[in-house]
Amino acid sequence: MIRFLIWDVDGTIFDTYPAFTRAFGAAFDELGAATPLDRIDALCRKSLTHCVTTLAREFELDEEDVLHGFQEHYASIPAQEQPPFPGVAEICAYVRAMGGDNYIVTHRGGQSLSRLLVVHHMADYFADRLTADDGYPRKPDPASFDAMIERHHLKRQEVLAIGDRELDVLAGQAAGVRTCLFGAASPEATPDYSITDFVDLHRILIAENEGTGV
Repeated sequence: MIRFLIWDVDGTIFDTYPAFTRAFGAAFDELGAATPLDRIDALCRKSLTHCVTTLAREFELDEEDVLHGFQEHYASIPAQEQPPFPGVAEICAYVRAMGGDNYIVTHRGGQSLSRLLVVHHMADYFADRLTADDGYPRKPDPASFDAMIERHHLKRQEVLAIGDRELDVLAGQAAGVRTCLFGAASPEATPDYSITDFVDLHRILIAENEGTGV
């Protein structure tokens, strides 16, 4: 059975990349380094740090200036414009109804995470969360996954880690749990499940837990 889900946040629970792209675009414009939004989006989807370092180096900018500009513009984008993906709430409710629970492991800070969860009425779906504030090494290091599993005495064979990037898959694999990649396929990661729609994950969970087949 799959009774426990460990969720990534950005690009997995919430559709935040458009907001990230807008904020970086505005920051680079102000710094005199206008960059096509589709390129910024692609860099963000690898990581925000990757976006900062790549474009700061390319345009000979100070990384702290880039990051500061991004943070200022991102803070002005309402949480209402960063919605959960369709089907996420239904999966969370299903897992809890089956006697399991949902957890979050993210590189996002705790305050901004809380704002997204509260605005979208999703805070009660998650039993616990580990954020950037907790100081664990960044994924793909499995330390934060291991900490969550050990804190709640979860059976690893009953855990599924869900994320939109290869580092989410690699962290889950290193922690000894099954993995699910949401979105585009990754040539460097081979998850147990790959989905492009959370309806598909809901079917997988029903098949695993109720034996109905996918």
